[in-house]
Amino acid sequence: VSDGSDRVKILTLADKLEVSRSSFYWYFKDRDELLRALLEHWLATNTRAIVTAAKASSETITGAVCTVFKAFVDPRRFDVRLDFAVRDWARRSARVREVLEASDAQRIDALAAMFASHGLDPTESLIRGRVLYYMQIGYFDADLQETMEERAALIPYYLLTFTGVAGRADEIEDLQRFTLALGKETRT
Repeated sequence: VSDGSDRVKILTLADKLEVSRSSFYWYFKDRDELLRALLEHWLATNTRAIVTAAKASSETITGAVCTVFKAFVDPRRFDVRLDFAVRDWARRSARVREVLEASDAQRIDALAAMFASHGLDPTESLIRGRVLYYMQIGYFDADLQETMEERAALIPYYLLTFTGVAGRADEIEDLQRFTLALGKETRT
């Protein structure tokens, strides 16, 4: 899917996975069923990761945003390549576009509710939720060649920018440890 949904061919997938073509038909009736399953997987992983993180309880808004950042940067929870493959697929499929728009709305609604739960008014909560979400998606799309160390050093500034409040030292240090540990995992 990372090369586009039109490149999802049963024979190609079978070759990459070193299995027979008939093995696919044990699990999926046809290519469309496989694509539906991929879309369901995306919703169950990427969308759920952001919504669950936004709904997690936190003493502070900066702590809540740290939880959301953890979901976005953890490849075990949020698959960036899959997210962009679905976004690319949505450019060519009205049905997938509808699913994508509903998913984006669900993610933004959860982020707005997170801000509202910390006392922000509804309009400000919506705007902060949108800014946080669209920045993170854009951050991935920009494909910055930035190390986790460089990114972790900027956490206090991101928290202040997105919340209007300086993050607590313990929240910042926890998120920095988390991101740096992920950086080490991806290098090994």
